[in-house]
Amino acid sequence: MNKKQILIIDDDYRNIFALKMVLKAKGFVCQSALSFKEAEEIIALNNTINLILMDMMMPEIDGYEAISILKGKGVTIPILAITAQAMTGDREKCLAAGADGYVSKPVDIDQLMLYINKYL
Repeated sequence: MNKKQILIIDDDYRNIFALKMVLKAKGFVCQSALSFKEAEEIIALNNTINLILMDMMMPEIDGYEAISILKGKGVTIPILAITAQAMTGDREKCLAAGADGYVSKPVDIDQLMLYINKYL
């Protein structure tokens, strides 16, 4: 059976660790990147990624710009924005940047799984 692969892009290894633990327990294969540059390399070398979880508040290149760059390069992998920014308008800002979905931190696993099931 071919397991679905999820790329987690977050500059905080604790967030990556927590998401990996939950997602691996649900049967997903997870890769991670601590920066957009690292994520670009993983995406370029791996055509089996099925979904990207993108932290929006990253150093150097934030998630908004990262999503815009990826979509501009023709990346069709669904991207879920994951952010601690949960004020009015933040969801719309993420979607306007090209995210396919939005999940606020702290991550509600049930909500995350709804999105994952929708795109996988």
